[in-house]
Amino acid sequence: MTSFKDRVAIVTGASRGIGFGIAKELTERGAKVCITARKPEALEEAASQLGGPDRAIFVPGKADDAAHQDEAIARTMEAFGRVDMLVNNTGINPVFGPIVDIDAGAAAKILGVNVLAPLAWTRKARDAWMGEHGGSIVNVASIAGLRASPGIGMYGVSKAALIRLTMELAVDLSPGIRVNAVAPAIVKTKFAEALVQDNEEAVANFYPLKRLGVPSDIASAVAFLLSDEASWITGQTLTLDGGITLGGGL
Repeated sequence: MTSFKDRVAIVTGASRGIGFGIAKELTERGAKVCITARKPEALEEAASQLGGPDRAIFVPGKADDAAHQDEAIARTMEAFGRVDMLVNNTGINPVFGPIVDIDAGAAAKILGVNVLAPLAWTRKARDAWMGEHGGSIVNVASIAGLRASPGIGMYGVSKAALIRLTMELAVDLSPGIRVNAVAPAIVKTKFAEALVQDNEEAVANFYPLKRLGVPSDIASAVAFLLSDEASWITGQTLTLDGGITLGGGL
């Protein structure tokens, strides 16, 4: 297990689910973290579980809000003195239905949170620390960005854009900053409840590995991409899907 001792990470959308799992993995490997999400109470509880203020701080706010981004970066630098790693995990999908009928405002919001916010976070992490000292960034995309995703089409479009953004940033920020992505299939979190509801076993049977993902499946892969073990990997998207994209199924 690679040690992240003396390294500092910002993980967005980390009060629960995949984001919390990633933050937990990083702190267990010795990192200090700043976690963000919208709800202060949930964030405070998550930070406490991660080890309290000596190990984890929290900054509530909306991921696409510039003032929130600035505050999170500033407080991380104040508390820990550096920002070595960034995980752009926050993602939204507030609508379901044919993409051709999506409300223009909802489409803009999805793209704003899922694509433009990661770009802004990346720019600010570069300016605060990584540009001079180096660093590593992982964007949390989705298999919805790799193929058609009926019912959540704009979410899929945003994740496809995030995958492309990952490649562009990897070139622009090289050689000092590596940028990669992961593309999970369905992971058992509150965010994914609507996709499985009471039918988890039936859905899981479509997967060659016969189970849905759990946050630790994603967290360990993200930790690898952030680590020095992946020092010759940049601009790549690692598919984490239990084999589902090999053919058929949801």
